[in-house]
Amino acid sequence: MTRYVGSCFFTVFVLLLWCVGDIADACKCSPPHPQQAFCDAEIVIRAKVVGKKVVSNAIKYDIQQIKMFKCPNQVIHAIFTASSPAACGVTLEINKEYLFTGRMNTDGRMRIVMCDFIQYWEDLNGTQKKSLTQRYRSGCDCTIIRCSSLPCPVSAPDECLWTDWLLADGQSGPQAKYSACLKRSDGSCAWYRGMAPSKK
Repeated sequence: MTRYVGSCFFTVFVLLLWCVGDIADACKCSPPHPQQAFCDAEIVIRAKVVGKKVVSNAIKYDIQQIKMFKCPNQVIHAIFTASSPAACGVTLEINKEYLFTGRMNTDGRMRIVMCDFIQYWEDLNGTQKKSLTQRYRSGCDCTIIRCSSLPCPVSAPDECLWTDWLLADGQSGPQAKYSACLKRSDGSCAWYRGMAPSKK
């Protein structure tokens, strides 16, 4: 009987570890290229966090919207996220300005998760800030493919290889900071730094 009970406890312990591991793995994601994050998101805004409140298994961050880059035509007053990092919840600082990408729930609330592109506004460079108003949107017909080790195959002409997505210091390289994947005149896509390709 003792052996049976011990076996049951061991089985439950293993299952518990497996479930915890699955929850943790659910929030593991590689950093998105800001252009891809912009194109995949339903909402992209610049906002200042002005308040925080716990509401029914979630965190509600009151925000002051500064600029809308992509969204339904409405003002966002609050952002919701899971209350736990294990459930992909995001921790934000009060009185800080951020660039947020996220989605609109069916109840009309903006929701963010850990895998969204969320950056302090002051940490974005001038090229990234300008790209939010036009360049990223114009490149949404292209697809950015993350390449972890060369050589990486390109399966379609509308793809750009993101080869410096993770450098030795853990930060993205110039392709994320200064470049956008845009369509050329022949319909294929390529990286452009600073300026969009001319339409001849």
